[in-house]
Amino acid sequence: MLSNISRKYRETALIKLIAVGLIIGIAIALYAPPLIPLVAVLGDVFVRALKGVAPILVFVLVMNAMAQRSIGTGTALKPIVRLYIIATFLASLVAVAFSFAFPSTLHLAVADATVAPPSGIVEVVHNLVLKVVDNPINAIASANYIGILAWSVLAGIALQKASPTTKNTVHDFAVVMTQIVLWVIRFAPFGIMGLVADAVGTSGVDALISYLQLLAVLIGAFFSVALIMNPLIVWMHIRRNPFPLVFTTLRESGIYAFFTRSSAANIPVNLQLCKRLRLNEEVYSISIPLGATINMSGAAITIAILSLAAANTLGIHVDLPTALLLCLIATIGACGASGVAGGSLLLIPVACSSFGISNDIAMQVVGVGFIIGVLQDSCETALNSSTDVLFTATAEFADRVKAGTLTDEDMIPKA
Repeated sequence: MLSNISRKYRETALIKLIAVGLIIGIAIALYAPPLIPLVAVLGDVFVRALKGVAPILVFVLVMNAMAQRSIGTGTALKPIVRLYIIATFLASLVAVAFSFAFPSTLHLAVADATVAPPSGIVEVVHNLVLKVVDNPINAIASANYIGILAWSVLAGIALQKASPTTKNTVHDFAVVMTQIVLWVIRFAPFGIMGLVADAVGTSGVDALISYLQLLAVLIGAFFSVALIMNPLIVWMHIRRNPFPLVFTTLRESGIYAFFTRSSAANIPVNLQLCKRLRLNEEVYSISIPLGATINMSGAAITIAILSLAAANTLGIHVDLPTALLLCLIATIGACGASGVAGGSLLLIPVACSSFGISNDIAMQVVGVGFIIGVLQDSCETALNSSTDVLFTATAEFADRVKAGTLTDEDMIPKA
């Protein structure tokens, strides 16, 4: 009996199982609240497992890719990084346009956040540079992916002169870590069930009602970037219908990220999706964890819209040059945002400072961000993480277009 259930579970498409877990989670939150603490444990275990395996997975995969590399990985990464930065800046422009079209104000009678934001853009950049030279053991333990990438690349380059036996051992270790990730991902339906039950049961919608307009502006900007701007970027590069690829990344990466609310935790999911899209592992094993750090369109939207909402609340007039400066600050700040839930909110005081808004008031805006975070941060992370795969695939598919080898089947992941 149990073996039949287990076999049926393995044979059923994961997206269908996740849909079932989503429905069960909502049902538990609405009709069986006493069960919420019990199933919430499943969600915590799932997210913790993803976060736990991701740093080691990234270190091993990047080290293996560099040790075995046969192409110019650095050259292949340049168009991907360019897409990351351009898309983040354009997303901030979309956010500013939405804020001007639909001005929002805030109720700032909320408790100050207890966390300390960076003092300015210089500190953000300074912190990023320091992360590169972090102790490698500490980088893995603290999920510092900039540091992990730096040390794994150096280790991989050093391994290029190692014996074939050593290289094979590193490769075998990468295979082992990949298999562990597959096991963790198969647990996703239970994890999503727990995350949904906990979110719906503990947050509900009451806290969101007073911020419906702000949420509508944020979500409208997120969807505009995901369904209009990003498809245009993809089409400009591959001259093919972009929506199959866009919908694939939203469905198979964005859904996970929506519930985990962590780009870092979604790295294993994105790596598996890239593999199923038959992309170059030497490239995506680096571009995906890098994207979890610097590809932050959703974060740029959040920073820009909440900062402009604060300015509107205080009656501060924002002209076009100041708005463009805000876009630049939001882009740089988003690249320095932490890849964890609510990471972008701590960059809001940096953007608010460009309007002369005091840190005390800016931290109240951060507090508003945490109130609406159950939707805002989920949508933001879904956009951030899904575009890591989208732009990695776009850059590689563009090369295949030039070579005349891209087919429609290439944009459909293997089962």
